[in-house]
Amino acid sequence: MFQPVSLFIGLRYSRSQKRSGFVSFITFFSIAGILLGVASLITVVSVMNGFEGQLKQRILGLVPHVVIETEQQHIGNWPQLLTELKDIKHIQSATPYIESDALVQSATQLRGVLMQGVYPEYEQQVSSIAQNMQSGDFNSLVAGKYQMIMGVKLARDMGIRIGSKVRLVLPTKTIFTPMGRVPVQRTFTLAGVFDMGSQVDDQMILIHGQDAAKLLRRKGDGVDKIRLYLDDAFNAQAVATGLSLKSNFHGLSMHTWNTSQGSLFQAVQIEKNMMWLMLSLIIAVAAFNIVSALVMVVIDKQGEIGILQTLGMSPFGVLKIFITQGMVNGLWGTFLGAIVGVIFTLNINSLLSLFGVNILGSGFVMQTLPIDLQISQVFIIIGSALVMSFTATLYPAYRASKTQPAQVLRNE
Repeated sequence: MFQPVSLFIGLRYSRSQKRSGFVSFITFFSIAGILLGVASLITVVSVMNGFEGQLKQRILGLVPHVVIETEQQHIGNWPQLLTELKDIKHIQSATPYIESDALVQSATQLRGVLMQGVYPEYEQQVSSIAQNMQSGDFNSLVAGKYQMIMGVKLARDMGIRIGSKVRLVLPTKTIFTPMGRVPVQRTFTLAGVFDMGSQVDDQMILIHGQDAAKLLRRKGDGVDKIRLYLDDAFNAQAVATGLSLKSNFHGLSMHTWNTSQGSLFQAVQIEKNMMWLMLSLIIAVAAFNIVSALVMVVIDKQGEIGILQTLGMSPFGVLKIFITQGMVNGLWGTFLGAIVGVIFTLNINSLLSLFGVNILGSGFVMQTLPIDLQISQVFIIIGSALVMSFTATLYPAYRASKTQPAQVLRNE
């Protein structure tokens, strides 16, 4: 089969067994270094993607992406606003709710929590809590029955079971009694517990919105907030800006999840970028071992380069020979690394389980590493490794192309 002369000679040099042991040693470790760097980068980035996805699910699945609220005690036209919000781009659902700080008291403990008054008919299909009920029924929140749902960790710490009586105290709301001014309080029945596997499990309780309005002494349904869930949480700022320009939303304030959780995701992104940088440097160091190997090959092949130039090969042809030889090493390391990295990533949890290794620590015995292998990132890693390998071949190839035949062949 026909091959260009430069490609033929470059491939022949790369397969040649007649080279010094030290050159072969450097070549082997340059290929091995690229392989390990590419495989490590694919694995680490996939795990970081998985952890970022878990954060989005566990935190942004609970935290409203956008909150619409009023400084007054009631959004009177909230049903009309919900109808309008359904037709706005990026908004998947909108639910009304009431929120207040509260205290929960059992027979033995008193804990501070965040109380939310919700409406199950709006929350059932979209609430992450409703989809992660460990026991009980989310729809058991019925107006007037004073039922409560709390996290499994909070219930366990306070020694509360389904059907237990719990006292809910609102320290910010007080009433006058013969005993003086006392906080508003009411006895509730625990109707269900949820398990989100996050901090919300011991920080939040849910009751029906109308029960919350009565405790807070509000007229009607008492809804003062509307939370929006979007198709992508990172569109929150654009959606909030667009809503603030609509006439029906004048006088209402918009808050996005960035206010409370933005710093956490920025920290995760910075950590992810640093992992990219550090592992890319490993690939770069391994790729530039190609420089050392090729420089030694150029010195070793001075006579052959001079003969090729005497026979009419141009300096550019010599350049292509050594670029080809260096790129063969880069291609081997990159594609073997990609194959090893993808296979290892897809089977990492099985391997850790096989050898009894628990990376997450004793507190996460039942959990596995979250994996999100993105093909686009694999191709970016492959492309970056090949670019580094190509860059590493340029200087030795340039040196070879500048060889002077007369000086090289003078002593031949």
